Amino acid sequence: VQLVESGGGLVQPGGSLRLSCEVSGNIFNYANMAWYRQPPGKQRELVASITSSSVTNYADSVKGRFTISRDNAKDTVYLQMNSLKPEATAVYYCHATFVVLGAYWGQGTQVTVSS
Repeated sequence: VQLVESGGGLVQPGGSLRLSCEVSGNIFNYANMAWYRQPPGKQRELVASITSSSVTNYADSVKGRFTISRDNAKDTVYLQMNSLKPEATAVYYCHATFVVLGAYWGQGTQVTVSS
């Protein structure tokens, strides 16, 4: 199982970015997916999650601005980030959990919010 993230970059405060994470192995439908982030000098934290049945959950700090979604036909989970703030600057990691196979991480993608 491999997780490949894309979509990070530099954006101005108030801007938007969409992160993508494609999961290999033709088992995406069974995965509970999540996005985590690790700001500079801080611990990794959960941003949002979506279960295999598309139930979502968000950190309080991103509710109303970030949206997690999944496209099972493309084996991909997305994180749409709007109204970005400088404190959103972090490495964002995709995470997959399978009942039998266990948990996997992506390599991370840098998001920088700065003017």
